[in-house]
Amino acid sequence: MSERLTVHLNEKPVYDIVLEHSFDRLGEEASPFIEGRRVCIVTDSTVAELYLKEVEAAVAPFCREVISFIFPAGESHKNLDTVKKLYEKLILAKFDRHDVLIALGGGVTGDLCGFGAATYLRGIDFIQIPTTLLSQVDSSIGGKTGVDFDAYKNMVGAFHMPKLVYSSTKVLDTLPAEQFSAGMGEIIKHGLILDKDYYRFLEDEADKILKRDPDVCEKMILGSDKIKRRVVEEDPTEKGIRSYLNFGHTLGHAIEKLGNFQLLHGCCVGLGCLAAAYISAERGLISMEEAGHLKALLTKFGIPVTVSGMDENDVIAATKNDKKMEGGVIRFILLEKTGSAYVDKTVTDEEMKKGLSYILR
Repeated sequence: MSERLTVHLNEKPVYDIVLEHSFDRLGEEASPFIEGRRVCIVTDSTVAELYLKEVEAAVAPFCREVISFIFPAGESHKNLDTVKKLYEKLILAKFDRHDVLIALGGGVTGDLCGFGAATYLRGIDFIQIPTTLLSQVDSSIGGKTGVDFDAYKNMVGAFHMPKLVYSSTKVLDTLPAEQFSAGMGEIIKHGLILDKDYYRFLEDEADKILKRDPDVCEKMILGSDKIKRRVVEEDPTEKGIRSYLNFGHTLGHAIEKLGNFQLLHGCCVGLGCLAAAYISAERGLISMEEAGHLKALLTKFGIPVTVSGMDENDVIAATKNDKKMEGGVIRFILLEKTGSAYVDKTVTDEEMKKGLSYILR
């Protein structure tokens, strides 16, 4: 089993997304970018125990030297303090512009490592090795990097494309159930905003996906990656269609922040998608039955459909600090139908309250 997608920008090939069942071909795939160079593998304390030695062994024969930077796992460490420690590690190791970073981990690691690569010596190469379902279908693709600033999510960042994205479906074997569910939040979103047939596929194959059937999961990841590739190629710097990927994120990010990042990102996105779908239904764009189907699908995949302990006014206030604000107005993403999204700048606080009433206990 091996799949390859090439991401093009301005009709030129920029990097490949390689989908494999193991890390056996990692060294060979990475060799054009690490041959004769030094490599620093950036990973967190959880992933390091699972895969760091295996990845080191895979790339070591192809590069001059391998070192690693391990930071404590968790969203709370995705900040400038951790990036500063990464800079220090690279400076003391005398890394230069020809050396390479490898992001080994989920979205936190990929975002943080990518931002470090984008800004160290004004930009060095990096490779993405996503180890969560969510990062395999979302954050590793597209070159968006960044860190949180105080309580503001992804407020500091840069666009910096990887040289390679290498995904191994083997990592799904060790992925906790809640992390798998979080990945499904983004995957369902992909179908909702751009591909009705893919959304139906997720509904039809839900039981096999839950059992982590390797063939079905490979097809699912490949399907999501194709959707993400299409969006990135058409809109690399989020001026148009790429903003559709923010469906569920306006309220989802606010919930994530108010919950002190205790609820996984993909689960917050799922909640935000449900609230946005309800607003779309209230406007008569989709049916309430479709919103109900989404609620049932999220539930089936273990994604929470309600959240407690939050006040709707606090959630709405938190959206005002979102980076998706434009001229003081929220660029809200709604569904005009299942499989088709659009940007709306007229969503009122009252409508957001109605959406939140659907998910807040």
